[in-house]
Amino acid sequence: MSNSKNHSLATLLYVKKHRIKNGEVPVYLRISTGNSKVENSLSRKVEFEKWNSKKQRVSGSTAEVKKFNRFLDQLINKAFKIFEELILKDEMISAEIIRNRLFNLEEEQQITLLSASKYHYDQNINNFSTGTLKHYKVTERYFERFLRAKKKLSDISLEKIDYKFLLDFEAFLRAWKPTDHHKPIGHNGIMKHMCRFRKILNYAYKMDWISDSPFKKYKISYNKSNRTYLNKEELFKLETKEFDIERLDQIRDLFIFSCYTGLSYIDLYNLSEQDITVGMDGEKWIHFKRQKTATPFSVPLLPKAIELIEKYQNHPRVKENQLLPVISNQKTNAYLKEIATICKIKKTLTFHIARHTFATTVTLTNGVPIETVSKMLGHTKLATTQIYAKVVENKIGEDMAALKQKLSASQQLRKAD
Repeated sequence: MSNSKNHSLATLLYVKKHRIKNGEVPVYLRISTGNSKVENSLSRKVEFEKWNSKKQRVSGSTAEVKKFNRFLDQLINKAFKIFEELILKDEMISAEIIRNRLFNLEEEQQITLLSASKYHYDQNINNFSTGTLKHYKVTERYFERFLRAKKKLSDISLEKIDYKFLLDFEAFLRAWKPTDHHKPIGHNGIMKHMCRFRKILNYAYKMDWISDSPFKKYKISYNKSNRTYLNKEELFKLETKEFDIERLDQIRDLFIFSCYTGLSYIDLYNLSEQDITVGMDGEKWIHFKRQKTATPFSVPLLPKAIELIEKYQNHPRVKENQLLPVISNQKTNAYLKEIATICKIKKTLTFHIARHTFATTVTLTNGVPIETVSKMLGHTKLATTQIYAKVVENKIGEDMAALKQKLSASQQLRKAD
């Protein structure tokens, strides 16, 4: 299917010789426009010897022949009239639509952006994580807002989505001003919405709902951002701080546990006692599967993590099938900002910073090979982990500066000798 831009219509009347019976053959009409093509039987038969394939008509001058040829003329004229009406009304054009209107067939329901988005969501309920599904719903809400505000529509046919539509949607996201407490969408956030949009259209292409995807012309690009993490001093400050308020003490402990295990919030939320096993080395390990990617990973428990597990063993706030007393992500992050203020940590503290801290301060800067860190984080690509390696370049620079001073001091001593 396609919109009305740069379209032409071609028709072909022909007979199927292999279906000859008693010297007669059935007549068919083929309709072609854009990338779509259909054929339909006219439910009429003619004498094979009288069919002129070049003129696409029956040869002869009898009244019956003239009547049949007039019927064919009217049919073709009607097909072109339908085609012209679709162009004038800027409606979706396909060979199927013209065929259906020509023969008064029931038209297939047009696939729209929102119906495709909902179908894609429903088909992936068991494939995507809860967080990913939530993100797709957010993108879908932006589709609805964009269509209402900029197109004055409640929905739109997939075939009317072109490259300009993508640019207009991106511009809408950049200009969007939230009415609640949320911040405007940043560049990378916009690109994530566009990425989900692309996946929906690619899915529609595979389902043969569209003949091509406008995303072939659109480039998704992310701005490189530095991963925030706690350095050694900040981590020590957080670990040793004594809190009089129980909820802050509890959230701090959850954050520290993630700093020493690398678990994301959702994986910590799902972690249970059954996921702690004894490894081949006789030590305790976490053997788990990331909810985000379903990738299995294993992490040996460091002493601090074991200490926190023991602290919350049989704790009244630990829910059934949970290892630690994890509360909602929203409340957790709100309390972490409070904790950062008390500890005089100037960074905007969120729970995911704990995972970054594990990758940098706890492992990479202490000489753990990047391949090992990648496996413990449950990354599917080493390139993802290499982002953290870049983060610790400053630490390497400091170490090398210290080494230079030592070498310089050593050389001076030799000269003095």
